[in-house]
Parts: sequence; C-alpha cells; structure tokens
Amino acid sequence: MTTTEHATEIPYATVNPFTGEEVQRFPFLDSGEVDAVLQRAHEAYQGWRTRSANERAAVVAKVGELMLERIDELAELITLEMGKRIVESKGEVKLAASIFAYYGEKGPGFLEPQPIEVAKGEAVLVHETVGVILGIEPWNFPLYQVARVAAPNLVLGNTVLLKHSEVCPQSAMALEKLFTDAGAPAGVYTNVFLHRDDVERVIADPAVQGVTLTGSERAGSAVAALAGKHLKKCVLELGGSDPFIVLDGENLERTASLAVAGRMGNTGQSCIAAKRLMVVEDVYDDFVAALVEKFSGLAPGDPADESTTLGPLSSEGAARGLAEQIRDAVDRGAVAHVGGGRPDHDGAFVSATVLTGVTPEMRAWSEELFGRVLGDELRR
Repeated sequence: MTTTEHATEIPYATVNPFTGEEVQRFPFLDSGEVDAVLQRAHEAYQGWRTRSANERAAVVAKVGELMLERIDELAELITLEMGKRIVESKGEVKLAASIFAYYGEKGPGFLEPQPIEVAKGEAVLVHETVGVILGIEPWNFPLYQVARVAAPNLVLGNTVLLKHSEVCPQSAMALEKLFTDAGAPAGVYTNVFLHRDDVERVIADPAVQGVTLTGSERAGSAVAALAGKHLKKCVLELGGSDPFIVLDGENLERTASLAVAGRMGNTGQSCIAAKRLMVVEDVYDDFVAALVEKFSGLAPGDPADESTTLGPLSSEGAARGLAEQIRDAVDRGAVAHVGGGRPDHDGAFVSATVLTGVTPEMRAWSEELFGRVLGDELRR
C-alpha cells in the first residue's frame, strides 16, 4: 500500500489554533517502512530487557531532567500546536517530568519480587517484560499522556512505539529527541506517524504485545476490537462527562470558583473536567448567577500571553463541533446564560458558556462537551 492511497486521511501538521495558520506539515510513515520499524523496536527490546532495572530507570529519570531543562521550548510547542495557555503548558511539562522522575526513582523497587502468603508451599509475584507496546495518545496533554505510558513500561523493560495525535507532530518529535538525548538506545522509544489503517498491522505483529489508547469512545471501540481480534493486551482511557454536585449554599462563592476551575483547565478539554451541574433548588439561582459572573470575565486571547484567560480550542474542527452541540441544545430549549456560540474573534474560539435546561433529547445530555461549557443535567 502506498502513501497516496491514504490521501483522504488528516495529515500530521502543526496548525496554530490561535491564528489558523498551518506552520508545517509532516509525512506519514510509509506503509512499506512499518515492518522495519517493528523489527527495530523488537530488536531493541531484546537488549533493553537484559539491562538492570536501575540502568533503565536512570534513562527514564534523565528524560524528566531534560524536560525541565527544556521547559520553555516544550511549553511553547504545546501552546503553538494545540492552543493550551502557556501557563498551563509549563505546568504540563512539570507534571510529565515528575512522572519520569517518580518512576526513575521508585521503579526498580516496584519490580522487586513480592512473596504471597499461601496455605502450602511458596508463591512469589514477579514482574516480567512482555515486548513492544503501542501507545496511541491524544493532543490535549501531549507530554503528560505519553509519560504515563512510557515511564513505567520503559523501566519494566518493554519498548514503546508511540502514535501521537496528528495535531501535535512537533511535540511528538521533541519527545522522541528527549529519549535519544537521555541515552535510550535506538528503537527503545520510537515516534511513528502512522496511517490509521496501518494500526491494525502494528497491533497484529507478533512483536507487539499490548496497545494502550487515550481518546474517544469511537477510537477506543476500534482499538479494542483489533486488540481482541489479535489477542493482545489492551488498556483504554476514554471520554467522560463528570458531574459537579452542589448540595448547599455554604461558601457559595468558593464553590462557584471551584466549579470554574474544574471546568476551565486546559480550555475544558479534559476527560475528567466537571461538565454537568447538579444543584439543589434552594441555591440554584444564586449559583448560576455566580457562574455567569465568572464566565463573563473570560475573554479570548493569545494563549502564548500569560495574561490570557480564554485560549482557543485545539483546532477549528473542534471549535465547530462544540458550537454545534451548544446550538443543538439552545434550539431545543436550553438557555445560554452567557456565551452560547463563537465570539467575534479569529481562531478556534468558543465562548465560555453556561447552559441550563439541558434535557435528554439534546446532544449535550449524552455527548461529552470538550470545551468551556457547563450545563445543568436536570431542570429545576
């Protein structure tokens, strides 16, 4: 299969969501090269697994150190590619670095054999390598999501192939360079700009022993089906629509601030963000008013400016999709107390929105809202 046969697939490209400008485009891994990449990862595994846990952990710890040394460069890439506010981008770099530092320090101890009490004889729990792991990771936390997969697996002795989101290719490449500069042998951690229809080929390969994905339910279903078909281990983290529940009016101002913080992190593009409001009737009106006041103070701006309070979504497509969900709710009777659509501003922006009167026939009831929108789940 040639690259031209994948012409309709979304390309790997850095597109600044603040300006809409395409900065740079990157080629897919040619389908003819996939087998060679798999072979290199498998051969690297044969050597990596024989190193001591302390040696492997030292490389992982070094990745964390290099992340902190390059915090400005990495944060600027995240902000450029998916629009995260620069303050939050720096926070993500620190978080990812802390994961590598944690496994670099604690990892070898986690791998020590653990005796298990049994009625007769002896039993010991041991941790063993399995082979090459395929990670399929999203754009919303380009470093953090990868750190959770790569750090423990590399300390254990597995090797990692990482298919990152098409939205953040430069962040993906910078990550691979971190591993190289930290002393990881070639093939231990490999960034792959895979065509989506080459994913099954990778999962099916005997060298690949597991696959993990963070992403949508649709993507999770597809990957789980492939993993099941080829009898491979599979770990999925999919979307969520978490509730924020208010049971009384004590410290209402603080509660409203917490609701905003729970919703606004990463421009609301987080699976664990508070997305649904459940508020007792006694304080409902006051709580909604407090939220509206706070949401009204959020203005679109350049995510690279530390004073910006409302950054863009990750892409124009994401912004259009969220605006359509809001419009569907309003057309079916929901009330947008603030926001309710796209502001008069260039870029992938959607206004910070508070919806009430969300009911089951609306998309907002059953679909995850991936952006700065809070809605009540039940009418008063």
